[in-house]
Amino acid sequence: MKRILAIGELLIDFVPHQRGCALREVESFTRVAGGAPANVVTAVSRLGGSGAMVSQVGNDAFGEHIIDVLGKNGVDTSYVFKTDSANTGLAFVSLDSTGNREFSFFRNPSADMLLSPEQIAPEMLADCSVLHFCSVDLVDRPVKEAHRKLLEMAQERHVTISFDPNVRLPLWDSPKSCRDAIREFLPYANIVKLSDDELEFVTGCRTEEEAAELLFGMNCEMLILTKGPDGSSVYTKTAQAHRAALPVKVVDTTGAGDSFIGSFLFQLVRDKVTLDRIAQLSEQKLGEYLDFSARYASITCQQQGAVMATMAEMEAYHL
Repeated sequence: MKRILAIGELLIDFVPHQRGCALREVESFTRVAGGAPANVVTAVSRLGGSGAMVSQVGNDAFGEHIIDVLGKNGVDTSYVFKTDSANTGLAFVSLDSTGNREFSFFRNPSADMLLSPEQIAPEMLADCSVLHFCSVDLVDRPVKEAHRKLLEMAQERHVTISFDPNVRLPLWDSPKSCRDAIREFLPYANIVKLSDDELEFVTGCRTEEEAAELLFGMNCEMLILTKGPDGSSVYTKTAQAHRAALPVKVVDTTGAGDSFIGSFLFQLVRDKVTLDRIAQLSEQKLGEYLDFSARYASITCQQQGAVMATMAEMEAYHL
């Protein structure tokens, strides 16, 4: 099975012990290795696929912990660099009564933001089927151009490029700067994953169909939408599928979107769906992919923190 490679932030999530209160009221936290791109390749590896990460951490205990956790979950960390120039990023999280989150980030700058284009090498894409990225590290730091270099290398090699903007406005000077960065990088993406509350912000479109049409006018071949209690949808240029939400009690939404797209990409690579085969996927097959990913993400939602299940755990899990 070919590899799924991700580039982007690595950080520590401090997950609250209390819920239903504002971040300023949380008294204690649990340390969890995090970062959306890392969650995605962790899901891939836990399911039995091959996941790898390109990023940078500080030469500190938090960075060592992240590398240890990724390694224990089967993620290749050969291209996770260390630097003395900045510390590993931190994110403090609070949860409301429905499991939704409030964030406070400590990364000014963090080590991942200093990943430079000079550290990007062609061998990172060896045996790679999909390259996945998000928007958190598309800030005006060296890491932005590191992304661009790796994405352009991937395009030259006909590697499928997946983009989950994963909008985190507290990290940006303004909503406009976030939107501008996302739209600058959208033309690289062959697969775009959006949540329902990101759809209009990212695309300017109010309906899924309008957003799909807009994105298909770029390099996009597939749009995946997660809609919380309203389920999920997937669009290609030739077919579409929709699924209702599964009836689960949500404990924490941290990592839910990452587990969804990670498990979706896992299925595509497992089934050898290369870029030129996306348009050949039937409505039935797209629906099967949604069913699998919805079930996988539901396991994450019912636990605290971005927990990614193994295939055996998923098969044994009863909704």
